[in-house]
Amino acid sequence: MATDASPKPAPPRLNVPPAMAGGLRLDPVASPSRLLLDVPKTPSPSKTTYSDRFIPCRSSSRLHNFALLDRASPSSDDAPYSRLLRAEIFGPDSPSPAPSSPNTNLFRFKTDHPSPKSPFAAAAAAGQNDCTAGSAESSTPRRPPRKVPKTPHKVLDAPSLQDDFYLNLVDWSSQNMLAVGLGNCVYLWSASNSKVTKLCDLGPRDSVCAVHWTREGSYLAIGTSLGDVQIWDSSRCKRIRNMGGHQTRTGVLAWSSRILSSGSRDKNILQHDIRVPSDYISKFSGHRSEVCGLKWSHDDRELASGGNDNQLLVWNQRSQQPVLRLTEHTAAIKAIAWSPHQQGLLASGGGTADRCIRFWNTANGNMLNSMDTGSQVCNLAWCKNVNELVSTHGYSQNQIMVWKYPSMSRVATLTGHTMRVLYLAMSPDGQTIVTGAGDETLRFWNIFPSMKTQVRYIVERIFSLFFPTCNFNRQFLCIRLPSVILGSGHSQEATSDDHRRQRRCICIYACVKHTL
Repeated sequence: MATDASPKPAPPRLNVPPAMAGGLRLDPVASPSRLLLDVPKTPSPSKTTYSDRFIPCRSSSRLHNFALLDRASPSSDDAPYSRLLRAEIFGPDSPSPAPSSPNTNLFRFKTDHPSPKSPFAAAAAAGQNDCTAGSAESSTPRRPPRKVPKTPHKVLDAPSLQDDFYLNLVDWSSQNMLAVGLGNCVYLWSASNSKVTKLCDLGPRDSVCAVHWTREGSYLAIGTSLGDVQIWDSSRCKRIRNMGGHQTRTGVLAWSSRILSSGSRDKNILQHDIRVPSDYISKFSGHRSEVCGLKWSHDDRELASGGNDNQLLVWNQRSQQPVLRLTEHTAAIKAIAWSPHQQGLLASGGGTADRCIRFWNTANGNMLNSMDTGSQVCNLAWCKNVNELVSTHGYSQNQIMVWKYPSMSRVATLTGHTMRVLYLAMSPDGQTIVTGAGDETLRFWNIFPSMKTQVRYIVERIFSLFFPTCNFNRQFLCIRLPSVILGSGHSQEATSDDHRRQRRCICIYACVKHTL
């Protein structure tokens, strides 16, 4: 008897080994409508997305970091330290570094799911970070603009002080003694007790054209209108040497540690060694007109000379030919100064037709910068305490200008002389300058900070960065501490956090003071 029954569907066939087929069970697949209705009521946990072994997960990539032209992100906690380090190494006006994109996807091959946090904990942490950042920014001391007195603190009469651009009649020794050439006499003025001593009188047929102290400050070299170079002992007021060689007046002198260089209107530079009996040991002939500027570098390796031929020449002791011939100036070059802060950095100033201060790298002869001052540049001098220099000028304002290097921003402009300021010298402590002019006056200006002030400021900046919560007396540490650094008062073992911080600060102060 035939039965009308539909054939049963064949069981699914899997391509598996026969040994595994008996242990497999397949559940029937639900219909599409069943799938739409059986939606779970609770959300399923998110799945962790893994990527390939060598291709990071795209969800953790930050594509906005690829826009390298965007502005840099806000400063982090170490931003004050970074700014201080960049300012001390590259100068206060150095540009900020180019923005960079931090790589946050290095060796990460899955998506991060941060764990949930309490909103109160997040708010507390954010508030703490804001306070910390604010305290770090506010604790960094900002140096206020330095106030330079606009009037001299002392004015001395200097009768017969000549108004001659090519002479150098004022110099200040390391023993705090000022030498001034007035007519045919040289006078010494002690800055310690204001005592005036007449050193010499050259007689009616001769006159003083240049004065220059040795670096030790015991002997004074004098250039005369007859072309001689005399060496005088200032303590005994006695001449110990007279050297000839020039045909006409000797208007500029420069001492190195062992050699005295003299420049003359005869266009030559003579090298004198007072240890040998001859008048001079070598002659440099490179200028085509009178030599009016002469300066040895601080390491005694290079000699810079400026002439009325608008040329700036650089010499060394191994050759009688200039190693550099710089011709960018368009007027006579009397103002020459070597930087005490950077080796091979030379500053020069031109006369009335030029009016520019130019900076040179003597290692390669490149001109680094040029500044038009608007008037004749008569003298230049670097300060050893700060990276600044002072220039004196002639027509039309007869001013004294203080510049910050390398930005060449003007710190101060001083006036008072009624004629061009032809003479300039700096005190041994680097704080005071004396200027002389054809108005027959010497004016003393206190324009630069002391070395002690610089040390104190740098130490306070270090304290504020590394010890922002230290509540010890900074004024005591910076002023009284030099005499008690690591002394008996701090020999006991530290018993508190503040004591340990103070000992660290003492070590930092000692290191900074030794560096400066």
